[in-house]
Amino acid sequence: MSVTPNDLRRIPLFSDISEPHLAELLASLTKTSHPKGHVLFKEGDMPKTFLLLVKGRVRLTEESTTRFVLDPVAPIGELGSLTGIPRSSTAVAETAVEVLSIEVNKLRTFFEARAEIAFPFYKNLLAVVSEKVLRDRRRLDEVRANVIRTQKAMKKLRDVVLGAPETPISKPVCDMLDEHIEQNRRAHYRVSPVPALPAHVRLDDKSEVRIVDLSDAYLKLAGAKDRLAPKGELVAVLVLPQREILVSGKVLRAGKDGVVVKLDVLIDEYHAALEDYVTRLQMLDYVV
Repeated sequence: MSVTPNDLRRIPLFSDISEPHLAELLASLTKTSHPKGHVLFKEGDMPKTFLLLVKGRVRLTEESTTRFVLDPVAPIGELGSLTGIPRSSTAVAETAVEVLSIEVNKLRTFFEARAEIAFPFYKNLLAVVSEKVLRDRRRLDEVRANVIRTQKAMKKLRDVVLGAPETPISKPVCDMLDEHIEQNRRAHYRVSPVPALPAHVRLDDKSEVRIVDLSDAYLKLAGAKDRLAPKGELVAVLVLPQREILVSGKVLRAGKDGVVVKLDVLIDEYHAALEDYVTRLQMLDYVV
């Protein structure tokens, strides 16, 4: 498929770029062909190239679940490429495809060497990011509302079971509901820090501990329990990008993969700061 400057201009990222400059950019791109089933990038990969689909279809998946199917002409994971954030999805050729590509540093150099189009390009990039952030915030709000409704329904069902005459299945049902309520509360909010939004824990001896993942109520830390919480309790400073928070909590589980700590109740100010940080990390999950 022959791609023209007008095709590029229909992509929001290039909407304000002049035709001569877009023609110049097209000349800098390298065309490659891939068979059906070819993996363009995998979840967790560090992006090095900007990819543009010009023929065929590409499927974006997260944990084997299809999230999007792209048709030409379309960028493939443009925000991941331009922000340097690890890929949050896997891109697979659903048909035989043709892709135009350019190394990210060369793309940046192309625009930065041309002052007259550098500002429009970065303005468009900011607009695309802002739109995604707003859309993802709405999506997160909807997911959070669904979680709250589910939690309330399970708690109500548990109360009904507890209030009814006891039967042989009463205790197993209540135990299962309690387990799901706890897992549901923990699993939805747990995220892992990234280089763009770093966080760690500082112990009393001033040593720093890597955070495997966290939520607004739990921390999972890399290391051994004997070092982190020898008495089964943790008291430390949670260092976030914008502030530091004094935290404490009890060890729930310790193993080779780390130590899980249930945090004690935080004051409102600290809880709001931690929740804001977790939400910002969640939004990065939607950048592909």
